[in-house]
Amino acid sequence: MKAVHVRYALYGLVFGFILSRIGFSDFGEVHKMFTFADLRLFLTFCTGVGLSFVGFMTLTRMSEIPRRAFNPGNIMGGVLFGAGWALTGACPSILLVQLGEGQLAGLATLAGALAGMVVYPSIHRRFFRWPLGSCAA
Repeated sequence: MKAVHVRYALYGLVFGFILSRIGFSDFGEVHKMFTFADLRLFLTFCTGVGLSFVGFMTLTRMSEIPRRAFNPGNIMGGVLFGAGWALTGACPSILLVQLGEGQLAGLATLAGALAGMVVYPSIHRRFFRWPLGSCAA
């Protein structure tokens, strides 16, 4: 195993630990965030999005990364991502944190995510037909 993989694994473990300690892996806390009953996680999430935006803008300007064309699948993907997060209380990274904590809900969310990955290609071929290469250069 390369040293870079060990470093990434350590970053992932630290990130997962922080997400767990903040409360992002608790469905009740995430529900409070989505219903605005408790703004602590909401403000934490907004801060993360803001810092990420600044970081990506800085990297884009420093390295002259070309802008990519809009893909209509991004809208559908965002809607499905948000609906899944609201229903399960977990995005993909939180799913891994839940599994690491031994939460049974993490297994159910993992089963749903895997089922969606298996079913989506046939739904896409039948109903959408836009290019799937939104992440391609």
